[in-house]
Amino acid sequence: MDQIPALLGYTFPAEFAKHEATWLSWPHKEASWPGKINSIYPNYSLFVKYLAMSEFVRINVADAAMENFAKEHLQKAGVNMDKVQFFHHPTNDAWCRDHGPAFLINPNAANKKVIVDWNYNAWGNKYPPYDLDDVIPTLIGKHFNIPVYHPGIIMEGGSVEFNGAGSVLTSTCCLLNPNRNPDLTKEQIETYLQQYYGVQQVLWVSEGIVGDDTDGHIDDTVRFVNEDTVITVIEDNKADENYELLQTNLKELQAMRLLSGKQLNIVELPMPDEVIYEDQRLPASYANFYISNQHVIVPTFRCSKDDKALQIIQSCFADREVVGIDSTDIIWGLGSFHCLSQQEPAV
Repeated sequence: MDQIPALLGYTFPAEFAKHEATWLSWPHKEASWPGKINSIYPNYSLFVKYLAMSEFVRINVADAAMENFAKEHLQKAGVNMDKVQFFHHPTNDAWCRDHGPAFLINPNAANKKVIVDWNYNAWGNKYPPYDLDDVIPTLIGKHFNIPVYHPGIIMEGGSVEFNGAGSVLTSTCCLLNPNRNPDLTKEQIETYLQQYYGVQQVLWVSEGIVGDDTDGHIDDTVRFVNEDTVITVIEDNKADENYELLQTNLKELQAMRLLSGKQLNIVELPMPDEVIYEDQRLPASYANFYISNQHVIVPTFRCSKDDKALQIIQSCFADREVVGIDSTDIIWGLGSFHCLSQQEPAV
């Protein structure tokens, strides 16, 4: 399709808007969790359990064998299986935030929901092959007979954060990285965001966190909790590598103005202590939470700051219960609950 969704009145809702479902791609790639993949399934299944309390959970699996394997783990965790639906869409990996469909809605259109299928190259061609992941949005569009748009540039869901009121937050370290769209200027990328996400304003922070192989996805650093409030992670230890990076982002957020002219309300969230595995610093961040219809599911890291982080996030969500799930093993895959999921809005 060569039309532009924004011109047809479509927009990408905020994550805190009502969902029909959450999409996942069942984890199966041993190389993403070397030596640990079996240890992630209990807490991954617990994540699904909380999702299924208030919305459908739609899971991409390779085949009937993987579906049965997934069902065993989910049933063991006490998941409401009436809310879980499986789709035989083979994937290369589990990071559905980045390879899953971007759903846009227009309640007044004949097709109330459309999908944008961005190109996907596994964060700058770091982890080939990724051909199966790249076609997932189109397969989902075909299954549900939903129109699919193909902008033709690289974009990942974890690199963009929406307030549902015309603004998107992203990072220069990721979107302007030459391993994504080297032929596009910042202004051209902004135009794509506006046309294919239905936003009017692109807000940029500079930095990501140490250990993040995505080159600085925004979902590890800054998250909208309502139209004009963000949570941003802060490192208190001045000797930590993340200290200056996150101070830079904080200053940039303080200078921003929304479309209304308002400043952002900024809620500061601590970073967890370093999580090191096999001499590698992992991109552990409490900001990689996922907002479902009834819960906010937050990664925890067996750290003394876990409780404080949960309390701060709970203070931002009067209408939802905040739940911490241990992500110490999951983060060995270099992502957590937000990276693993993609919301499908209700309309």
